[in-house]
Amino acid sequence: MKFLSTRDLRNRPGYVRELAREDDLVLTANGKPIAILVGVEDDEFEETARAIRQAKAQRALSRMRRHAARRGLDRLSSPAVDAEIRAVRSKRKSA
Repeated sequence: MKFLSTRDLRNRPGYVRELAREDDLVLTANGKPIAILVGVEDDEFEETARAIRQAKAQRALSRMRRHAARRGLDRLSSPAVDAEIRAVRSKRKSA
């Protein structure tokens, strides 16, 4: 993976396009990663976009599970989980 700055993206788009054909790129701002650019072919666009969305959803789920484990919520019984869901839903209805 190659790193490039937002300045490179703005000032040298042709260069960035060539790099993206060879490898995935990490876009940086002030030296910190902000995005990943993934080169795709026309016929692979939908499949690649779907895989990226799936990976992001899996990462979010893992984060939620870690957060729940830190709070001890991973040890709740099914009836306790159902009670929590009912409580949240009833608050939404009254709001």
